[in-house]
Amino acid sequence: MPGESTSHVAGSPRRLAAILAADISGYSRLMGADEEGTLARLKRHRRELIEPTIQEHYGRLVKTTGDGFLAMFDSPLEAVRCAIVIQQSMAARNMSLPPEQWIRYRIGVNLGDVIVDPDDIYGEGVNIAARLENLADPGGVLISGGVYEQIKNKLVCGYQSLGDEKLKNITDPVRIYRVLPDPASVARATRQHWVWLSSGAAALLILGAVGWSIMKPETSEGGRRSASLEQSADKTSASGLLQAESSSSEPQSTSASSAAGAPSGMPPAPAAPSSNLPIPITPISPSPGAATKTAPSTVAAIPSPSRPTDTGSGSSIRDCQGCPELVRVPGGSFRMGSDEDSSEKPIRLVQVSAFAIGRYPITVAEWKQCVAAKACPDVVRGEDIDPARNLSWLDAQQYVDWLAQSTGLAYRLPSEAEWEYAARAGSTGRYWWGERMAPRMANCKGCGDPYDAHQPLKVGSLVSNPFGLSDVNGGVAQWVADCWHPNYQGAPADGAAWTEPGCREHVLRGGSWRNDASYARSASRMYYDTGVRYPAHGLRVARSL
Repeated sequence: MPGESTSHVAGSPRRLAAILAADISGYSRLMGADEEGTLARLKRHRRELIEPTIQEHYGRLVKTTGDGFLAMFDSPLEAVRCAIVIQQSMAARNMSLPPEQWIRYRIGVNLGDVIVDPDDIYGEGVNIAARLENLADPGGVLISGGVYEQIKNKLVCGYQSLGDEKLKNITDPVRIYRVLPDPASVARATRQHWVWLSSGAAALLILGAVGWSIMKPETSEGGRRSASLEQSADKTSASGLLQAESSSSEPQSTSASSAAGAPSGMPPAPAAPSSNLPIPITPISPSPGAATKTAPSTVAAIPSPSRPTDTGSGSSIRDCQGCPELVRVPGGSFRMGSDEDSSEKPIRLVQVSAFAIGRYPITVAEWKQCVAAKACPDVVRGEDIDPARNLSWLDAQQYVDWLAQSTGLAYRLPSEAEWEYAARAGSTGRYWWGERMAPRMANCKGCGDPYDAHQPLKVGSLVSNPFGLSDVNGGVAQWVADCWHPNYQGAPADGAAWTEPGCREHVLRGGSWRNDASYARSASRMYYDTGVRYPAHGLRVARSL
């Protein structure tokens, strides 16, 4: 079993550590169906997802064991965060494949005393993590009681107690908790492993279930949440699986980037606030605008796109001191989607009205203003001219809600159609400049220099497209307003966002510096859980004209 410890190493140091054990559910079946393809995908996932995610959460990959791996962390909080990010990322990758080809990990996390060898770790702490992994559902995470006590008030997610279990070769029973998609799931969850019951015990179980169904409080799924200013800095809706701690021990820089260091066309970053008082936002020319609506219209054929309607396109807009710089995008129609991935089909003609969109992704400096106004969580780190990242969709929605309320203007997240229309800028190829990757056009893995495996480039580092947008290919993946749908069947054809109440996943566009060039295509789509923060996710704002 992956991570199982059967011996002790004399003279090796002992330490308390959080142990993450993982293996792939149904690995033998996957290898029997497609040995070479499964092995290639497994290696790619380890290289692109598993190893970087463990490093980002300050862990150490101890070893890989065929279809599994073992990792060690100083912090149980980081271990659980890492487990959740891996499971969510794997779910996203699986969506482009038929279910019989899905690679799904089972993960167990335990906090215990272990013996550390240069190439391995040993001890009961490792064995318990391996037993938890064996009990976990495919795509699920089980944690021990020791881990739960350390993280229960630090992560906004649900936990279901599975009680005390006697595990094989473990002397004392271990209390086990299942990590749930959201806190509301606690009331709906049922125990997944089988227990043989006598008829009397079964009757008692039924009576207990009836009593619980009468006594339990009603819960509901959280829909798309509008942020309100009275919320605490790190509060999110119950639809979120994972949110970071409400405050970080990492010191936050208060120095603003110098104007001389800003890229061409980028406004100087505003000075950091000298107090905790909210920063007033004074609109320059407020005017009401319409919010994005759902419109389930489709087209039967794909006519030729219309020429963009010139409405002062390409000119800059800055609505207030410190507001993000926008560019006007002309109205027109375009062929949305591609044949490269099933999620990008069918290709169809979409009509888009003129609108304004951010010239750059939102920066750290711009996010800090929302934090200072007590309207956004303090979860973003970096220099002022870095793109703001580690944001959930709910975080992004909080920012645009605050900006709209502060200015009186129709700020919002762009629809998926608006984003692709603006990113293409009249082009029809894989990228706005053509079919092949070119130097200094994208910030992604394998896209050429400059490339930093640990962080994205500063905003404005790449060549702008004909509409004046920079950093649309790679950098940070950018949230849009649309709920995730696996393809475009039934999608709106008028440029509106495709939404419905309570959707659990939202769409991201543009790829990130951590992805390869295929994710940086104009038509490429990704999705992620609405309330989950991830280090490669940011946003770009839009405004109705």
